[in-house]
Amino acid sequence: MYIIVVGGGRVGYYLTKALLGEGYEVVIIEKDANVCKIINDELGGVCIRGDGCEAATLGEQGTSRADMLIAVTGDDEDNLVACQVAKHRFSVARTIARIRNPQNDEVFRKLGIDITVDSTNVILEHIKGELPTHPLTHLKAIRESGLEIVEVRILPESKTVGKKIKELSLPEGSKLSLIIRHSEKPRLPSGDTTIRDGDRIIAITAPEEEEALREVLSGT
Repeated sequence: MYIIVVGGGRVGYYLTKALLGEGYEVVIIEKDANVCKIINDELGGVCIRGDGCEAATLGEQGTSRADMLIAVTGDDEDNLVACQVAKHRFSVARTIARIRNPQNDEVFRKLGIDITVDSTNVILEHIKGELPTHPLTHLKAIRESGLEIVEVRILPESKTVGKKIKELSLPEGSKLSLIIRHSEKPRLPSGDTTIRDGDRIIAITAPEEEEALREVLSGT
């Protein structure tokens, strides 16, 4: 699957990193040359400097063969334009736009955007709902507090299996709220709770700390 990501900020970076880890072919289009350099230094030559709202730029990146375009800049209008150009000019089958203002959701959908989301992990879920290798699932946004409720699945290969929660360095402001285990009642975790293979951990965290939380709990 070939995916074009418009916007190389924090969301675009972590989204692309996750997609590359899943084996997808990914290109990021980013206006800022310095941001492009940082991304390419860390992820390889996946970032192209340019304006993802412009048809010429999208054409140069082979958008006509793209399976999906995901616009995750910090500007709702830019995300809308990029998705519309991809869909109507290059016939991209699926477009996903990040929105910062929830009031834009209905407008975006009326204008033909397939999916509007406000979280990296929601985007991942829409790309392939059955992703068994992606252990973090977004459950709910608590808009008033700016926090997210997420579920992290502990995979067999996780380096945290067998460790106690108090041994982990959780991101600041993140809290583990519930552990769900097969054939057991859900329990409130404590510092002495040992993480097991197959655990489903419900946590509260800030959106910008989701990736860090996933890395801590998966031991990557």
